[in-house]
Amino acid sequence: MRTFLNYYTVWKQFGGLPEFYNIPQGYTVEKREGYPLRPELIESAMYLYRATQDPTLLELGRDAVESIERISKVECGFATIKDLRDHRLDNRMESFFLAETVKYLYLLFDADNFMHNDGSTFNIVLTPYGECVLDAVRSRAGSVECCVQLITEALLKERDKQAKWNGIPLLLQKLYENSHPNSDFSQCQNILKEISPLLSVEAMAFVTDDRKPAQESTYPNTYTFDLFGGVDLLVEILMRPTLITQKKKQKISDDLIKDCLSILYNTCICTEGVTKRLAERNDFVLFLFTLMTNKKTFLQTATLIEDILGVKKEMIQLDDIPNLASLVSSFDQQQLANFCRILAVTISELDTGTDDKHTLLAKNAQQKKHLGPSRAEINQATLLNIPGFIERLCKLATRKVSETTGTSSFLQELEEWYTWLDNALVLDALMRVASEEAEQSSTESSDESSLANTSTRTQLPQSMKIMHEIMYKLEVLYVLCVLLMGRQRNQVHKMIAEFKLIPGLNNLFDKLIWRKHSASALVLHGHNQNCDCSPDITLKIQFLRLLQSFSDHHENKYLLLNSQELNELSAISLKANIPEADAVVNTDRSLVCDGKRGLLTRLLQVMKKEPAESSFRFWQARAVESFLRGTTSYADQIFLLKRGLLEHILYCIVDSECKSRDVLQSYFDLLGELMKFNIDAFKRFNKYINTDEKFQIFLNQINSSLVDSNMLVRCITLSLDRFENQSDAKVAEVLSECHLLSYMSQMSMRMSFLFRLINIIHVQTLTQENVSCLNTSLVILMLARRKDKLPFYLHTLQQMEYTEKYPGFIMNNFHSLLRFWQQHYLNKDKDSTCLENSSCISFTYWKETVSILLSPDRTSPCAIVSYIDEAYMDIDRDFTEE
Repeated sequence: MRTFLNYYTVWKQFGGLPEFYNIPQGYTVEKREGYPLRPELIESAMYLYRATQDPTLLELGRDAVESIERISKVECGFATIKDLRDHRLDNRMESFFLAETVKYLYLLFDADNFMHNDGSTFNIVLTPYGECVLDAVRSRAGSVECCVQLITEALLKERDKQAKWNGIPLLLQKLYENSHPNSDFSQCQNILKEISPLLSVEAMAFVTDDRKPAQESTYPNTYTFDLFGGVDLLVEILMRPTLITQKKKQKISDDLIKDCLSILYNTCICTEGVTKRLAERNDFVLFLFTLMTNKKTFLQTATLIEDILGVKKEMIQLDDIPNLASLVSSFDQQQLANFCRILAVTISELDTGTDDKHTLLAKNAQQKKHLGPSRAEINQATLLNIPGFIERLCKLATRKVSETTGTSSFLQELEEWYTWLDNALVLDALMRVASEEAEQSSTESSDESSLANTSTRTQLPQSMKIMHEIMYKLEVLYVLCVLLMGRQRNQVHKMIAEFKLIPGLNNLFDKLIWRKHSASALVLHGHNQNCDCSPDITLKIQFLRLLQSFSDHHENKYLLLNSQELNELSAISLKANIPEADAVVNTDRSLVCDGKRGLLTRLLQVMKKEPAESSFRFWQARAVESFLRGTTSYADQIFLLKRGLLEHILYCIVDSECKSRDVLQSYFDLLGELMKFNIDAFKRFNKYINTDEKFQIFLNQINSSLVDSNMLVRCITLSLDRFENQSDAKVAEVLSECHLLSYMSQMSMRMSFLFRLINIIHVQTLTQENVSCLNTSLVILMLARRKDKLPFYLHTLQQMEYTEKYPGFIMNNFHSLLRFWQQHYLNKDKDSTCLENSSCISFTYWKETVSILLSPDRTSPCAIVSYIDEAYMDIDRDFTEE
């Protein structure tokens, strides 16, 4: 009773019982502050009142009725309370509210209700089929055991004909009768064999019908199966051995497990809500992982787990999986590749589903709430602690594929096969058919190359084998890419360098990754259901993302070259009489690419051949740009200039007049990194843009979207400042001749860029993509400060405000942006280092400049507040995330 009263106290505090309650703090737990009108406390009150007749229990019942009536009642029912702290409601009413909560409230106040029967009395009801005894069961009020089996079966058969249930309710009734705790499950599989075809036909229709939204009318068999409790029954059958404490536990055959899993999967994809229900059962999700130890049930288990984790609101913690390390080590390479599909969900940050999820304000607010590592980051660390895990992934990613068929036959067969194949797991099923005979006649090989054994693959078309490899490499590259972007980046870098991932991908580049064939309309439903791509397209994109993550601000980027190309970099430095980069000197030559060309050079070759309308241009440019990021390297720039990269970029921007904003942005960013501080690059630029018409087209592209081109504007501004401080004759010649440098040297042009950069961004809309506009505006003002011209720039901005009829807006906006800048960058070592390296301006100078601009002293000529009239002052506005 004391425990119950403690719960009652919490109820009185909030007007309901939160899902989680922190006892020491006396308050709700984050993300568990809701109350879905659960019945358990009220049910307890009913039983306690029957036993004690304590009137306090009736008081709780009264309070419950009044609270629910006052807080939850809406026009069409009683809504779940989303947050008990402010009584916000959710747009749903759980079925158990009417079935249980209301029932127990009623029974609490109805002392004479027959449901309170202790079993000593009963009622006899006459039916067309004979006498029926109704007796309330003592174990749980509301569960009525009734001898109406004949009635139920007869009614079911009659109703079955009318509703066209195809006998599913009757089959489920038989399944229930044959799966009781003492059953040997001997008949269960036969029953499931009758149910399975009814559901699999609908599942196949769903997959081949472009995954239309599931509806009762569209997939009646799976809907009926779930309606009559089929899903819950199969879960109970699967988990029963884990729930029995007897020494001799029930044994469920592998075939029965496979049938249960297949039916559950088919129901999940055809019946809305089933997957989410299963995802809410953590015990079942973790139990599924234990089934992956059995190779015969692995595929069905992996398929179901992937679907469940894809809708799970809270990410699963890999540490909770029993014996994870031994589980992973038990996988052969084929299973490990498929397991990567599951891992992809557990190591990627969950999408919050809100429109502003990508704003820096939202991200910063989220980080303040969760100061420690996220669950995805914890899962990444867990994977890295599994012995041999990264090494096996590298071997999978770089395994060679034997090809004997020509390109045309590959495409033709692929079109035919892939019209109904949805993912790698289905392909595995086909591969298993081809392998069964070999597995039965010989012991299974544990060698890492056993998957590529030709003898077990000749029963399928060569195109299927290639597709099998492509699908695997997709998943493996995705996992490696996510790990490369995580907190343990340096550890991952060291391992994938050691296991020669880059040289291996270089060897696969021409034969698999960048095969020369026409675009295909084949669809791959990957990790992002909104992105439909053919498998080979997705492989290319994933490969380019991996290169970008690998090269970005890391000295291991030189592994993308071969030994001859590293020697070329050394020669460039020697000729220019500049020190050779330490990273080049320290690169382990045994880990670099082999062959005539390194991976970076191969990428440049295909990049220059890419059609004008190709979306690959964006990813290619991003990958190459990442090689140049960080501290500017003259040798790296010349290496790429000698291969015609600058001319290719200018052709795409000017001559092809590219319209894609994403591609333009990536090309502008790449051009900026390629030209920054490099007088030879500006000379080449002037040689290519040799007419006023071309230069005007180039300027039009820049000015059409400053968000896309601001990084190039920043690089030109920084370069101009450095060149103007040099006395070299070659530099002076280029300064006088280069259209671009002359254009940027005009004060009116710099002020125009500055004004627009500040005007197009606001604190509430800042993202990782457009925050560069703020940093570019700061670069312009830092360079002005160096020349003691900061007051002049600020005064000119004020004049432009009034000219454009924006009095106070630009300055107030800039003030808010700089306040955010201080909060965002001062605690981010990585971001501040990137700013310092890319601009060659110390971060201390960045901070000093921002502090001077934000000075509250209205007499300071360098303070923004000095240029805002009192009537328009709005600098104290709070911009914290709501």
